[in-house]
Amino acid sequence: MLPTHMKQASQNLSLIGRRLVAEREGDLWQEETETLPWPLARQRRLYKNFADQFIRPRALEVDKHLAEFDPWPLWHEAARRGFQTEFLPWPFGTAKLLNLASMPSPLFATALKAEEFCAACGGMALMLLAHDLGMAPLLLSGTWTGFNWLRRIYSRIRAGENIAAAFAITEPGAGSDVEETEGAARARILSRAKKAPGGYLLNGRKCFISDGGIASYITFFAALENEGVESWTCFLVESSMKGFSRGRREKKMGQKAGDATELILEDVLVPEDHRIGPERSGWALNRNTLNYSRPAVGAIAVGIARGALERCLEFCRATRLGNKRLADYQDVQIELAEMTIQLTAARALVWHCGRYRLPFQGISAAAKCFAGDTAFAICHKAMELMGDHGYLHGHGVEKAMRDSRLNQIYEGTNQINRLALIEDAWETDFARP
Repeated sequence: MLPTHMKQASQNLSLIGRRLVAEREGDLWQEETETLPWPLARQRRLYKNFADQFIRPRALEVDKHLAEFDPWPLWHEAARRGFQTEFLPWPFGTAKLLNLASMPSPLFATALKAEEFCAACGGMALMLLAHDLGMAPLLLSGTWTGFNWLRRIYSRIRAGENIAAAFAITEPGAGSDVEETEGAARARILSRAKKAPGGYLLNGRKCFISDGGIASYITFFAALENEGVESWTCFLVESSMKGFSRGRREKKMGQKAGDATELILEDVLVPEDHRIGPERSGWALNRNTLNYSRPAVGAIAVGIARGALERCLEFCRATRLGNKRLADYQDVQIELAEMTIQLTAARALVWHCGRYRLPFQGISAAAKCFAGDTAFAICHKAMELMGDHGYLHGHGVEKAMRDSRLNQIYEGTNQINRLALIEDAWETDFARP
């Protein structure tokens, strides 16, 4: 709120001068939303309303009693609102044509969804969002086969079936190497595809696969027999195929409601029409999928950080020290301002990615990396401001800190993402004489 003398001074300006003075009417979230084209502003409100109604009330309960969490009721609530079939417009999916027309890249809406869901709970949000990552190669392959599978899977989701997708690249012996050019060239890629009558025989293991425990469809990357990572090819594996099984579900520190599960393929016969894109196109398809998904992962971090800041603000407004609220102390205000600045900067970089018609590797890696590091710092600061209360489960900030740590690791560690930025701009910027 402007001080009284500032308001009075504003009234003494000329008519045009008064029109040029911005007077805040809503909170920061509302002001930011108003900067979006109205179809996207409307969509952001829909995401937030869903998160406030169905995700936020259960966040702490699910994190504490994970064994009792059934993901499908929440999944179907999201699907009924069209949130799980947004890559294609009607009649195939639920993307709104006005939304598609109002943004240069489809990842903008995904970033909005990721932030709103994750501000409520990083784990349940990850469970919903990992499905989009699993479906992305079908769209980005640019093939009729990929489009046809996307259409068929969306049809089953819209019919109310328990259908989810997962994206499987991480190998037990490779880790983040498979997400970095130099590392992948040296990595031991064990997942193999052998040509067989009618299709391919797939053997291998993938680990830390988000939604691996519930996915019916997996976009699975494997090298061709007797070849290296340059032969990577994408296949659509169905969990009902003979020889497919699941290994251990990891016990994670954060984002617990989104499972990370090992997938095992033993002589799984994958028909020819389940190959997504030509042979040996998998490396390019994988990299492009990450270019689209890393800004969304940055938005996940922004959402988690925003949730921590909101909880911290609630605490600072409600808690008194001496004869004042914590929020009324100037040193606390400076810390809150710094957290808000960092959060706004991270969101701005993520939204900046969404303004590229085709996101490129360097900017996507930068958004993922900066937002992930920033989120962890904000959550850490929120815990410091809250003192002993920050470590208690009931306030939600310690959960946000645990959730934020994963953003510095998956989709390539932040060290790998820094190398991805260098790789992308090496010839044009860094190595140029």
